[in-house]
Amino acid sequence: MRTKTLKKNKINVVTLGCSKNVYDSEVLMGQLKANHKEVVHEEEGTIIVINTCGFIANAKEESINTILDFVKQKEEGKIDKVFVTGCLSERYKPDLEKEIPNVDQYFGTTELPNLLKALEADYKYELVGERLTTTPKSYAYLKIAEGCDRPCSFCAIPIMRGKHKSKPIEDLITETQKLAAKGVKELILIAQDLTYYGLDLYKKRNLAQLLKELVKVEGIEWIRLHYAFPTGFPMDILEVMREESKICNYIDIPLQHISDDVLKSMKRGFGKEKINNLITDFRKKVPKIAIRTTLIVGYPGETEEHFQELKQWVQEMRFERLGCFTYSHEENTTAYLLQDDVAEEVKMQRANEIMEIQSQISWELNQQKIGKEFKVLIDRKEGNHYIGRTQYDSPDVDNEVLIEIKENYLRVGDFYNVKITDASDFDLFAILIN
Repeated sequence: MRTKTLKKNKINVVTLGCSKNVYDSEVLMGQLKANHKEVVHEEEGTIIVINTCGFIANAKEESINTILDFVKQKEEGKIDKVFVTGCLSERYKPDLEKEIPNVDQYFGTTELPNLLKALEADYKYELVGERLTTTPKSYAYLKIAEGCDRPCSFCAIPIMRGKHKSKPIEDLITETQKLAAKGVKELILIAQDLTYYGLDLYKKRNLAQLLKELVKVEGIEWIRLHYAFPTGFPMDILEVMREESKICNYIDIPLQHISDDVLKSMKRGFGKEKINNLITDFRKKVPKIAIRTTLIVGYPGETEEHFQELKQWVQEMRFERLGCFTYSHEENTTAYLLQDDVAEEVKMQRANEIMEIQSQISWELNQQKIGKEFKVLIDRKEGNHYIGRTQYDSPDVDNEVLIEIKENYLRVGDFYNVKITDASDFDLFAILIN
């Protein structure tokens, strides 16, 4: 029997995976709202739209389990319809239709108009930049491009997202102005490859020019860069970062490994020497920069010697932020032709060792912040604390600053100056200063 609290035809959008999916869900919700549909994000509804992730094994498993859970609810009469979109659906649509036929319809990553039609809504081309944001009031994602032209052997993103396609600067400015009007203070630029931006539209890497235009938007105080690719990195970005106070001294640049043998097999287009020179340039040109990177361990053919080289390099480079993933053997990638010859338990052990090293580095770097003052953006209240971030920290993946609620009244979405009083490996504790 259907629960009486559910409203008829309320659409619940469920988002899985990365920030690019968050953005896509927000665009979908904006379109639905413009069609006068009642839409919510990860709340109760009678019509479910699941925006799936199909990147690696764990993400695929989560997406499939979520689909099965909602299909079960449909079979029990608790909800009316289930629609599936996103990367998993793009990549495995025929298999999914065969294995989970009780889903009403599957859609790929480029089929938003068709999905809207199934939801009895029209795609409105005039809604450039219109989104129903689901992130905290303080920040929002800005997707500046879709797809990827890189040939990385381990990655299925080009299969799911297609070739790189930049958005025009004028459209991105319009979108940013609308976000600023909603009170958004921090803009997080995302794409599969930020540094490729503009090559298709302007015949040159044009991220620096985009940044120069975005900083002019009133109300936006921080602009953060995510997912920069090392090969062909446009160094004029660092000049803009140094000159423009709104550009956070922060960059997310996935490097994946350091062994020349592994990097060559990964088809990354660079080796150890180029990586080290690039990191040196980053720190020379922007001395206070925080560099976030991600690594993959257990790639086919990764020997103990390769791994020890990676460990030593992580200790030497002392990245401000670092994440580590175990290799996932993905169909239709060129690495899938290789033997997945590193045992899962060895992959996990290697990932844990890398993160233990990084945890110690993070603790040591955080100890150096005690007694220092920082500008902090407040994201939320949680328990007995306000939770904020410095310009050196991105949401969900980096350090957080905890300020006791007792004797303080802070507004979510506003900036405050604080002094760090204590620190752990991934948290900073602070007091408000005038």
